[in-house]
Amino acid sequence: MTDHGELHPIGDVARRTGLSVSAIRFYADEGIVPASGLNHAGHRLYDVTAVARLELLRTLRDLGAGLDEIRRLMDGGTTLRYLLAEHLELVERQDRDLRARRSVLRALNRHDHPVQRAALMRRLVTMSDEDRERLVDDFWAEAGADLPEDFADRLGAMRPRLPEDPTAAQLDAWIELADLLRDEEFRAAVRDHLRDTYTGFPGSVMTSAPVQDFIHSAPAVMERILDAYRSGLPADAAYARELAGRLANETAAALGVDDSPQRRERLATAYLMLDGFDDTGHDERYAATHGRYLALVAAVDASPPDRHADLDLGDLGRWLATALAGRI
Repeated sequence: MTDHGELHPIGDVARRTGLSVSAIRFYADEGIVPASGLNHAGHRLYDVTAVARLELLRTLRDLGAGLDEIRRLMDGGTTLRYLLAEHLELVERQDRDLRARRSVLRALNRHDHPVQRAALMRRLVTMSDEDRERLVDDFWAEAGADLPEDFADRLGAMRPRLPEDPTAAQLDAWIELADLLRDEEFRAAVRDHLRDTYTGFPGSVMTSAPVQDFIHSAPAVMERILDAYRSGLPADAAYARELAGRLANETAAALGVDDSPQRRERLATAYLMLDGFDDTGHDERYAATHGRYLALVAAVDASPPDRHADLDLGDLGRWLATALAGRI
C-alpha cells in the first residue's frame, strides 16, 4: 500500500488504460510514468495517480503529442493547459490542411488532365498571404496596363481575401481564380475587355475624377440616393434635390475643393454622359473576363450579392443630373 491507495498489477493497468503492457514498461523505463512499487516477485505495480497519468499519456499520444512534450508535462516543465492549446492549434491546422486537400481533389477531378494539374493545385492552396497578394498584383499590373493608374488601382482593390479557415466552396473558388490569374489568355482577355470598355467614349467618362468621386465618395449619401432612385422618387422632388446637393457638397469636401455652381454644372454634365454606358455590359464577354474575376472574388470572400449589380447607370445619371440642376 502507498499514500495513493491500492496498487494495481501491470496487466490490470493495461486493460484500464488501453495501453499495451510493453508500452507501460517502456514509459516506466523512460522515466515518464515510473512504477509506484514492486510486488514480492519484482513485478511493477501502479497506484491510482500513476494510472491517471498513463490515461492522460495515452490521450495525448492519440492527439499526436510527442514523447518530449509529454515528458516536459510530467516533469512540470509545462502545463496541461498550454500543451492542450498547442495541440488544439495543431489539430486545427491539420483540419485546414484536410479541407485544402479535399478541395484540391475536387478541383483535380474537374480537369481533363489531373496528373499534370496536381502540382499546380497543391501550390495554389498552400500559398502564403504574401504569395496570393503578389499573384493578384501581377495580374492587375498586366490587366490594367491600358487604364489610368488611379482607376486601375480602384479596380485592383477588389481582390480575394481567403480566410484563415476557408470553406470548401471558398477554396474551390480560390483555386479556380488563382488558376485563371496565371493564365496568359485570361489576362489578355481581361486587359482587352477593360481597354475596349474604358478607353473609348463613353467608357472613358467612368475614369474621370468627377465620376469616380460620384461612385466612391460619400457612400452613406449614395445609398440614400440609390434607395430614392429605386423607389421611383421623381428627380425634381425636393428630397431628390436635397440628396443630390448633399452628394455634391460631400464629394467637394472630400477633395478639398469649393462646392461651386460651376463644379455642380460639371458634375451634372458628367452624370448625363453616363447615358448609354454599361460598365458590366451584361454580356458574354464581360461574364468571361472581368465579371468572372469579380464573381470568384465574391465567392472567395463569401460576399453577399451586389444589390446594385443590375443598376442602369445611364438612367441614374439622368436622374442625378436633373436633381442636381435644381440645386445649382
